[in-house]
Amino acid sequence: MALAETGKEPSFPRPQDDGEEGLCFGKCPGCKIEKLKDENTGIPYKLLFYVFVVVLSAALPISSLFPFLYYMIEDFGISEVDIGLYAGFVGATFMLGRALTSVGWGAIADRIGRKPVAIMGAIAVIVFNTIFGLSVNYWMAVSTRFLTGSLCGILGPMRAYASEICRKEYQALAMSVISTSWGIGLVLGPAIGGYLAQPAEKYPSLFSEDSIFGRFPYFLPCLVISLYTVVALIVCFLLPETLHIHGKNGVESLSPADVVDGVEEGNRERLLGEAEQTDSWRALFKNRPLITSINTYCVFQLHDMAYTEVFSLWTISPRSYGGLSYTTAQVGSALAVSGAGLLIFQLTLYPPLERLVGPIMISRYGAVLAILLLSTFPFIPKLHGTLLTVVVDSASLVKNVLATSITTGLLVLQNQSVKQEQRGVANGLSLTSMSVFKAVGPATAGIIFSWAQNRQTASFLPGDDIVFFILCCIEALGFVLTFRPFLIPPPGY
Repeated sequence: MALAETGKEPSFPRPQDDGEEGLCFGKCPGCKIEKLKDENTGIPYKLLFYVFVVVLSAALPISSLFPFLYYMIEDFGISEVDIGLYAGFVGATFMLGRALTSVGWGAIADRIGRKPVAIMGAIAVIVFNTIFGLSVNYWMAVSTRFLTGSLCGILGPMRAYASEICRKEYQALAMSVISTSWGIGLVLGPAIGGYLAQPAEKYPSLFSEDSIFGRFPYFLPCLVISLYTVVALIVCFLLPETLHIHGKNGVESLSPADVVDGVEEGNRERLLGEAEQTDSWRALFKNRPLITSINTYCVFQLHDMAYTEVFSLWTISPRSYGGLSYTTAQVGSALAVSGAGLLIFQLTLYPPLERLVGPIMISRYGAVLAILLLSTFPFIPKLHGTLLTVVVDSASLVKNVLATSITTGLLVLQNQSVKQEQRGVANGLSLTSMSVFKAVGPATAGIIFSWAQNRQTASFLPGDDIVFFILCCIEALGFVLTFRPFLIPPPGY
């Protein structure tokens, strides 16, 4: 029965009587954010900075172990020829844990809010990433990595959050902040791992062999990341919630007819659309723009995770096996350069570039350029000295810029394919799918890398040549998937 017929006051909060046009439910945090966007048409720099800080805390632990993982596995007593295999499984467990829980964290974020999930995820990183640095055997390392991935549900809700705090004209910038923070985490994490692992050997004047950092040579980089995550946890408490709570927390949910009859004419269209947004999350599987963009995204993420592990193993492995004989500090230096360049590019050049050619074309161009770049990697070990350092640093920078640009474009498409109340689950679904592929990435890369080490004299693509050839093939598959009918863009793209 319509409210106009009953003569009763509606049982939901009335619009705030502040003289402004439009409807804002006083107790709804999502409506407060919408009102803030209406009143402030500029870019919400402070909130985007908060998002950057929080997402970085979730990204840093993912690949921070790769520069020292070779030595860590060796310290566990694994033979040299099997290190790549065992290292791949340690790298995969984080993504396996995330694959099993991402949809659940997304559903929780859609129910109780983005902020509580971010807080719980930060606490999980602080606890289990710290324990990983104290691992004394292989299974302790595997289990703590799995728990870190399982309980860190930050990324999906933060993707939804970033799209909700920005007006539509700034959506590309919001997704660029997410992917930039994520990309920097994936290169800065290994830089931290490279510089700070084995500190008693690198910095004997600061750390003695008898100290905790001497007895646990991989604890310091994990501790530094956990301390940063404490800062991110504090930032989480400063985040204003963006989830709409209409029909929740004791606020009665009304039918579209009741709502339309109970408000002024000027608000009917807005409330009708809001009341009709009750689709089940299962409807996401029928959303072709979302599903096709996730499929394409997963292939590129498989490539990126495999590349991240291969790059660290390749640079550290001996020259006799086709590597560069780098130290962990040299790997960290190369990745630090990548992180700085990536930050500058994504925050200054990517947004205007996305407006010029669109997210789909950026993904296509990025894939082609990445294939051409990877084709040159097998020739890099022929270089020496300063020229080698310059080439490796430059190649690492360009490759990470291309990978992050592709990711940003596909994230824009995903978040524009769904409504707000579905974004938590949609990003959870994306993370689950991506995490499965990223779990396969390190494990498969480790197996292939170990296999390549034993075929240095093969007639077809000997040694590491076969590894980079396979990486090029995966990137080429991603390029193909950016075309119809494999990728269906959302309306407006």
